[in-house]
Amino acid sequence: MNTLRKRIPFLLPLLFIGLMWAGLSGCGSKEEAGKSYHCPMHPTYISDRPGDCPICGMRLVPIETKTAPTVAPKYVCPMHPEITSDQPDDRCSLCGMKLVPAGRAKQPITEPLYTCPMHPEVLLHDPNARCPKCGMKLTEVKPATPTPAAVEPALPDPGLQPPMPTATPAAGHEHSGNASAMPQSTGEAARASERRILFYRSPMDPAVTSPVPAQDSMGMDFIPVYADEMAQTAPAGAPAGVPGELAPVHLTEESLRLAGVQIVEATLGKLRYTTRTVGAVLADETRVRHVHTKIAGFVEKLYANFTGQAVRKGDPILSLYSPELLSTQEEFLRALELHKRFRDSRIPEVRKGGDDLLAAARRRLELFDVPADFIANLTRTGKPQRTVVLNAPVSGFVTSKDIYEGHRVEPGMELFVITDLSHVWVEADFYEYEARAVRVGQEATLTFPYDPDLELKGRVAYIYPYLNPESRTLKVRLDFANPALALKPSMYADVTLQIDTAEAVVVPDSAVMDTGLRQVVFVQEADGRLLPRGVKVGLRGNGQAQILSGVRPGEKVVVKANFLIDSESRLRAAIQGMSGGM
Repeated sequence: MNTLRKRIPFLLPLLFIGLMWAGLSGCGSKEEAGKSYHCPMHPTYISDRPGDCPICGMRLVPIETKTAPTVAPKYVCPMHPEITSDQPDDRCSLCGMKLVPAGRAKQPITEPLYTCPMHPEVLLHDPNARCPKCGMKLTEVKPATPTPAAVEPALPDPGLQPPMPTATPAAGHEHSGNASAMPQSTGEAARASERRILFYRSPMDPAVTSPVPAQDSMGMDFIPVYADEMAQTAPAGAPAGVPGELAPVHLTEESLRLAGVQIVEATLGKLRYTTRTVGAVLADETRVRHVHTKIAGFVEKLYANFTGQAVRKGDPILSLYSPELLSTQEEFLRALELHKRFRDSRIPEVRKGGDDLLAAARRRLELFDVPADFIANLTRTGKPQRTVVLNAPVSGFVTSKDIYEGHRVEPGMELFVITDLSHVWVEADFYEYEARAVRVGQEATLTFPYDPDLELKGRVAYIYPYLNPESRTLKVRLDFANPALALKPSMYADVTLQIDTAEAVVVPDSAVMDTGLRQVVFVQEADGRLLPRGVKVGLRGNGQAQILSGVRPGEKVVVKANFLIDSESRLRAAIQGMSGGM
């Protein structure tokens, strides 16, 4: 007992310290239990205890709960109420505007204000200033007059970061690239405060969303997405054929004018266009003649003695000595003598035998290509000739010659090649997409870059049934008359074909947006909406495109600034997809 009494003075302070520590620990645990944690990169993930983000693995940080100031600030920015100060000469750190007394924040701005159409966060009072980001000329902001029933809004919590209200540069002025980030007037901002916010999205990537106001990695505020915007993005009864990644876009007439959008009407008609290619001149194969001898002999004299010489049908081309031809002449003369002897006979069979013998001898000379005038001269003189002169079978030019004087020739040996160039072929190559419009009988025009005054007309004579595997082109043969011999084999010339298609819907080529997988056209509906519609495109040419399906005659399509409409449509489709998944 004495020992216990001696220790009591030392135990009491220790017991007191332990109770105090337990009380402090209990308060801390209650406070920790009431805290929430979220991921700095994924603010949508919230947890009631510390840990790591299951998406990116970052450490969760506590969500700070800030209370409203007990003392109202004296000065506030008219455009950014979250910026406050106690100094009258301070300016807003976001837009540079001079702060006004807090009680005047709800009053309309009397001093003219100018904003950038592309960067609505840039607001200046200088009418001649330009946007410091893109250099565009600023436009005047025309704020709407607030209604008498408007009440003064309560000052926002400076600790939070609500979506930045913006101002509209002009009535109906919308930027077609991002309708959700369009400037709003003061009246629209008041109405926006009463609209229901579905979620917030990143201004740079619509797929990044947050249920609460947030900023991206570059410090840009997330943009609120309202329920009424979603109703416009996905209208009831949307027509079929709208691509999945695109959504209808609704813009006012003023917005279309400011964005440079042009709309034209689709028409029903024939697509006429011109296709050009290069052709090579060739000799007409049906007008090429090879000259051969049918008997053996020796060339005594050449009358066509150089390549390229022009000859006419019936002109002598060579003189040939042939023992076989000489004996054939003698046989003909004997047959002729017997014919004269038998023609006075009283026996019909004898007379007929003499006639047949003479005809057979004459026929033998003719089969050896002996000219008719040579046979007539042989009949008249009755003397055989040592050499026989052979004549040209056709008119043309000697394009090949393989003999010279003194050469021995054999049956079947090629002596000359004579080509008639009064009519020639032109072969041209067309690509696969062009070849389907080429038809036999189409008129073709032949021109020459070095002689612009020369222009010849011809027609498509034949389309080859196979493709060149190396150039992936189809060869087409055209016929051209060449009376002046202006076209010479192996020359190059420009070939022009006029293509006429069947009657179909025709729109300007700029109206069709080719995504690689399909073609899209923006069609204006009766209510003003621009509806993306998949189409099937036929031939194109002369700035026009043939629409096989997807657009009807009389419908209005966007032909200019459709890339801006496309970006807006994709943005709305992405927002619609995000809201559908929430």
